[in-house]
Amino acid sequence: MQYAVVDRELVEGDVEVESGRIAAVGVPGRGKGIAIPALIDLQINGYAGIDFSTASPAEYRHVERKLLADGVGSYLPTIITADEERMLAALRGAKEALATWEPGGSRPLGVHLEGPFLSPERPGVHPVAAMREPSVELADRLLEAGPVAFATVAPEREGALELITYLASRGVVVSCGHSDATYEEAMAGFDAGAKVVTHLFNTMRPIGHRDPGISTAALLREDVYLGLIADDDHLAPPIVELIRRLAPDRIYLVTDAVAGADAPDGVYSLGSIEVTRTGGRMRTEGRLAGGTTSLIDCARHIVDSGVVLSWAVTAASTVPARILKRTEIGTLRPGSVADVVVVDESLVPQLVLSGGKNHDA
Repeated sequence: MQYAVVDRELVEGDVEVESGRIAAVGVPGRGKGIAIPALIDLQINGYAGIDFSTASPAEYRHVERKLLADGVGSYLPTIITADEERMLAALRGAKEALATWEPGGSRPLGVHLEGPFLSPERPGVHPVAAMREPSVELADRLLEAGPVAFATVAPEREGALELITYLASRGVVVSCGHSDATYEEAMAGFDAGAKVVTHLFNTMRPIGHRDPGISTAALLREDVYLGLIADDDHLAPPIVELIRRLAPDRIYLVTDAVAGADAPDGVYSLGSIEVTRTGGRMRTEGRLAGGTTSLIDCARHIVDSGVVLSWAVTAASTVPARILKRTEIGTLRPGSVADVVVVDESLVPQLVLSGGKNHDA
């Protein structure tokens, strides 16, 4: 390769891989292209026709092969709000799928539980009837059912602060989202242990000049990471650029992809609801219903707007790994796992390595 992206720096030279690990960077180049860390998607509900809420292990494998070919080395399958039995079944299915993961596909790192502790005032497409008041007891049942690594909670709901603290004590990354929180309520959630915001500006209280709300709290709070769906559908490019200028080191990119991503137009499942893909956009009853854009394409949208490639790549790889405290992935530092994607100058994958093994892009 001619260049490598290492912790937001564009380093001249090649990447040397040995025994599944990065051995060195900046060695004399032997070809063309840019080596980047394999991407990490912390919010993906489905892909390639498959919805994770009902997916079998074989369907997980199908999605993982597709994701790896698209440059995603690791991911969090995301389960949205549904009745308790449906969510427990989805988590048990995820537990089985994660236990039977096979090399050659994107690596699942745990489950993102997006619900049921959300705000009925900011549901998006989540079924309001299935939302629940924050409850440590219900959370325990969900944690017992499957490997929850990340949970989205509306911090203003009664019992939410206790739940946030409890989840954080169990090693779960807690994110505030689908929230109608005031500035003060959001700050209380961050103080309780939430260190992330789920898809900033989407399905949350808007900013008002006398009502700063959760978005302002997140932007001003320097210990909070900000999730962005940079697909030109969920957020206008100038808003993405505004957030980037305010918090350049705290942004991570997600797709919020659903089963209709990497699939033809048609009707797909998202948890217990039906969503429709038309012309590359997901909708239900006229509302946004998840994304169809791959993570590498989200990064490309940002690069096309004038942002340097190394920043976009870092927001889709290194920062998500940092959020999960997975220092062995999301970077090309020597000693890290050799999850590498070789891209051209347009961020089109040319070659993918997973654990140092070559897989076709």
